[in-house]
Amino acid sequence: MPKNTSLGQAKKAKKDEFYTQLTDIEKELRHYKEHFRGKTVLCNCDDPRISNFFRYFALNFEYLGLKRLITTCYKSQDIDLFADEECDRAVYLIYDGDKNMNGVVDLDEIAVKPLKGDGDFRSAECIELLKQADIVVTNPPFSLFREYVAQLVKYDKKFLIIGNVNAITYKEIFPLIKDNKIWFGASIHSGDREFGVPQDYPLEASGCRQDTSGCKYIRVKGVRWFTNLDYSEHHEPLILYRRYNKDDYPRYDNYDAIEVSKTSEIPLDYDDIMGVPITFIDKYCPEQFEIIDIGKRGPGKIETRSKVYTAEDYPNYNDLNATPVIIENGVPRNTYPRILIRRKQ
Repeated sequence: MPKNTSLGQAKKAKKDEFYTQLTDIEKELRHYKEHFRGKTVLCNCDDPRISNFFRYFALNFEYLGLKRLITTCYKSQDIDLFADEECDRAVYLIYDGDKNMNGVVDLDEIAVKPLKGDGDFRSAECIELLKQADIVVTNPPFSLFREYVAQLVKYDKKFLIIGNVNAITYKEIFPLIKDNKIWFGASIHSGDREFGVPQDYPLEASGCRQDTSGCKYIRVKGVRWFTNLDYSEHHEPLILYRRYNKDDYPRYDNYDAIEVSKTSEIPLDYDDIMGVPITFIDKYCPEQFEIIDIGKRGPGKIETRSKVYTAEDYPNYNDLNATPVIIENGVPRNTYPRILIRRKQ
């Protein structure tokens, strides 16, 4: 039975094109209807033939009250759906709604326009399309997530995009999380999700399957929606029920904070700094907690209050560069990356 894969493993497989399932889009978008009225939506990492983002917004154009839908199609996509266009050419599509009021997205209602370049979201002409948009919704290339988010922030765009939960630890992303400029979306807080993949995706890759019609899929773990669109659940406080004691909450040797190994075990009566798993962001309420910092992997050594540990000290310790650290009987224990938080009064 195929195993789940991660976005990082997908990158190693040199496949960066995953197609989001329509059901996952529907489950997330239902939380944001009020944000879209009168807005121009851009899906700038999509092949409109198979993009469920294009399908969702085109079919729900009037329901959401959209002003315009724009999608870009990367070079070398088979766009024979739009018979008037060349096949090996990057294009962008504009849809302004159901003009003939027949309840169907007709091809003659979709304007297909050529791009001079290859449709890369970083190109000057695609940036011009970005400037026209109010909200960007897509599944960007996993390997370019840092650069993609940086562009959205630069142009001050609202967005709803898919990424890996571990993106929280990126030096480019964490400050945005810390300052409550980006947060997780509403619908995915655990488990894995299935994505469509191109036909040339190797079936021997872990987590792959092929359905009876020949379409290929892969299950990916660690998926989250990243957004700066507000929704009510983002402000719901986490219910705390545990009480602090020194035995259950050991103190780090190299951070002035206690270890909380599960978000559900955050003590209700502790007011100083705590280290929690990065999945804490699934439950993060900005009115309830303050994010202080992040403790993550370092440069191959552990600097504690008492000593600097190196591979020479513990040659069998595989994760010597993991922080924060708890020293037990003279041996550093890996706690994995931790977000350092403090409960607001």
